[in-house]
Amino acid sequence: MLEKLGRITVVTGHYGSGKTNLSVNLAVDLKAAGHEVTLVDLDIVNPYFRSADFSAQMAEKGIRVMAPQFAGTNLDIPALGPEVASVLEEDGGRRVIIDVGGDDAGAFALGRYAAQIAEQDYRMIYVVNAFRYLTRSPEEALQVLLEIETASRLKGSALVNNSNLASETSPEDVLGSVAYAQAAAEKAGLPLWATAVRRDLAPALPGDGFYPVDVYVRPPWERT
Repeated sequence: MLEKLGRITVVTGHYGSGKTNLSVNLAVDLKAAGHEVTLVDLDIVNPYFRSADFSAQMAEKGIRVMAPQFAGTNLDIPALGPEVASVLEEDGGRRVIIDVGGDDAGAFALGRYAAQIAEQDYRMIYVVNAFRYLTRSPEEALQVLLEIETASRLKGSALVNNSNLASETSPEDVLGSVAYAQAAAEKAGLPLWATAVRRDLAPALPGDGFYPVDVYVRPPWERT
């Protein structure tokens, strides 16, 4: 999975697809592989599931987190500042993971940096979840992707299947979602890079194509 990423990797998806948790896992795994990493939180839409919420935890791992001004407070506004543009231009091989807000509404913030990103080695991952409202069919998933591409002014590079039912997810749920994700990827004309799966479920899944992830993102009522 990591070898398929660009120096800049943009993670997009429908609300509740699990893109923020995937973004955090990619950042952690890139750091563990020896890279310097910046995790950029461009989610100016959803105050409940944000990469910025894990700034302290990421700092302990040596990962830099950049978030919109006032992110996660009751003063939350789409104030992105010049820092995002500057990190996109950094050389020295630093890897950048950008967690984008859900759907086209969140992708508009990304569009501000589209020209700058497009000039560089980037990939845009579209995260799909068969169990989420409005992306339960490959056709619906494709429609959301097209809206994100239009709003962001960037083209998708690949799909990642992150179909899950949170703590209720079974290995059968994951396996049963693969055909859906393959069909969505085919309709989009993009490769299916991997199926993300909770790490404790991974040993029960046969074959390859699975990307084990830890659960960092939890609803506020499950956080301690």
